[in-house]
Amino acid sequence: MPAGGGAPVIGPKPPWLRIRLRTGEGYGEIRRMRRGLGLHTVCEEARCPNIFECWSDRTATFMILGDTCTRRCGFCAVATGRPRPVDPLEPDHVAEAVARLGLDHAVITSVDRDDLPDGGAAHFAAVIRAVRRRSPGCDVEILTPDFRGVEDPLAVILPEGPVVFSHNVETVPSLYAHVRPGSTFDRSVDLLRLAIRRRGALPRPLVKTGLMVGLGEERVELRETFAVLASAGVEILTIGQYLRPTAEHLPVQRYCPPGEFDELRAEAQGYGFRHVESGPLVRSSYHARGHVREAAHLNSP
Repeated sequence: MPAGGGAPVIGPKPPWLRIRLRTGEGYGEIRRMRRGLGLHTVCEEARCPNIFECWSDRTATFMILGDTCTRRCGFCAVATGRPRPVDPLEPDHVAEAVARLGLDHAVITSVDRDDLPDGGAAHFAAVIRAVRRRSPGCDVEILTPDFRGVEDPLAVILPEGPVVFSHNVETVPSLYAHVRPGSTFDRSVDLLRLAIRRRGALPRPLVKTGLMVGLGEERVELRETFAVLASAGVEILTIGQYLRPTAEHLPVQRYCPPGEFDELRAEAQGYGFRHVESGPLVRSSYHARGHVREAAHLNSP
């Protein structure tokens, strides 16, 4: 069933998607610091439902390369248009924020920057270096665009030693034209496969991807997608419910109950992933530090 092609869900969200607001000191600190340093977070830009929990626990996912994306995905709340020039001070500002928060695991993502010759790879590398200088003990996880299928950006980013290389496929192949116009499923899987090939015999970076459900995919399509990702060598998989950010975005075709996410976790684990995080409010960076620990535990002798 194509995304938006069936009968969309009408009415309020089910009770398991109700969000508990937590606006403690940690939340306020991150909000003030983000504004003071001129940073962007995917928590705000993508309207993540976990922002209150994560910020109150003093964790955030930093979004680099500005706040304007060069693509227009049907599910994403990030603004689309012509981006402003890259801020050369952004790496130092991200590093400052990581240091102030005392993070031991930082997640760095970005908008798509198809206007840049390297897709922003050199900037990713600069951010990783800056974080390492200020916080040597902090693990850095990166969540990148697909770089238009070009391999060269990986040669720039991976030598900087991120503990996780992540790129989200987001949905099943049949829905790409509706959900991710300008991207292809095969190109995203190829990028993940290239990251594993470039890693060689090294144990890291762990390679990770994420899927949304509720856009009109069939259960058999999810199983087929699990098989493709596992055969590509992906080690960590996240599965979460698609939530429509505004009326201008793709409608929700179905809200999956919590028990179904448990079933999807078990099915995905059967394909050999080291760790699967599956739940209605799961997002790629939700409990990210725990993903690494679980995956490392399963890989230990």
